Amino acid sequence: MRLVKGAKETFGWVIVGSGRKIIVPLKAWERYQFRVGEEAVFISGSKKSGGFGLTNHDLLSKLAIPLSEKRLLGYGRFNPNREVVIPKNIPVQPGERLLTVFGSGAALGFISHGPIYEEAVQHPELDEINKE
Repeated sequence: MRLVKGAKETFGWVIVGSGRKIIVPLKAWERYQFRVGEEAVFISGSKKSGGFGLTNHDLLSKLAIPLSEKRLLGYGRFNPNREVVIPKNIPVQPGERLLTVFGSGAALGFISHGPIYEEAVQHPELDEINKE
């Protein structure tokens, strides 16, 4: 869903669960072709939107510019039910609400603030995933 004309595609809200687990929205899972058991790679988000990007090694290999160590935040593993645990060094808390967006073809964005996030707050029709 696009919140406004020309905006990035959004996949809905993800609530950080206990144990720092998140569930990747089904449409995003399919679009990025994540697979159960593969290593998940967490990269830093933009300064404007915060949060982080979630990707895998296949998608990273398609980047024209290699990923710098500064952008690498950590690793996880894609579990059944599209779950992944966020590394402890990423500043999120259980119950926090993150907006999932099509960040690029290389990473799914999980944003925590900024103009896109504020626009999404005005759209109650967006799905909410992992609500405890």
